[in-house]
Amino acid sequence: MIYLVFAHPYPSQSRANQMLLDAVRDLPGLEVCALYDRYPDFDIDVGAEQAALMRAGLVVWMHPVYWYSVPGLLKHWFDKVFAYGWAYGDGAAALQGKDCLWVATTGGKAESYSANGIHERPFADFSRPIEETARFCRMNWLEPCIIHGAHDLAETALGAHGQALRERLEAWLALKVGAGNTAIDVSPSNTATGP
Repeated sequence: MIYLVFAHPYPSQSRANQMLLDAVRDLPGLEVCALYDRYPDFDIDVGAEQAALMRAGLVVWMHPVYWYSVPGLLKHWFDKVFAYGWAYGDGAAALQGKDCLWVATTGGKAESYSANGIHERPFADFSRPIEETARFCRMNWLEPCIIHGAHDLAETALGAHGQALRERLEAWLALKVGAGNTAIDVSPSNTATGP
């Protein structure tokens, strides 16, 4: 099962994230948790979230990048759900071996994440805390799906990104079923990733 945690504070105003979600939401074996719809008061049902994660072989974090990080509710979700003794710490292995895919959109174009760009650093520098969150819980960090300049992309380009994400998740599902639930490589070099 794939557990997709969708963390957009204003989903009705989202064009890019909504198109990505719409492209995959009908996949068999996919369960979507729209965090801001499910927990508008930030009162996370930790037991329910941990149970969903236990069922999953792949966890997807999908959101817009806010101030070089995740939206506030997703950070709160990490803080509450990835508890000591369950997700990390002595003997904790609840997430060990599960695949993790980060799907994020940025308002800035790819070139803005460079030494000469407005952000003065490559985007990879900002992704390290999210990656380390997964790795610290002993998850398998897959090559992220990052879509830069999402505000300015044409519908056709966004549609292509959505189709590429769908194909990537379909490939994961097909390989997982074929591999009998062993870890697999669904990096972009092995699947279509779009423009």
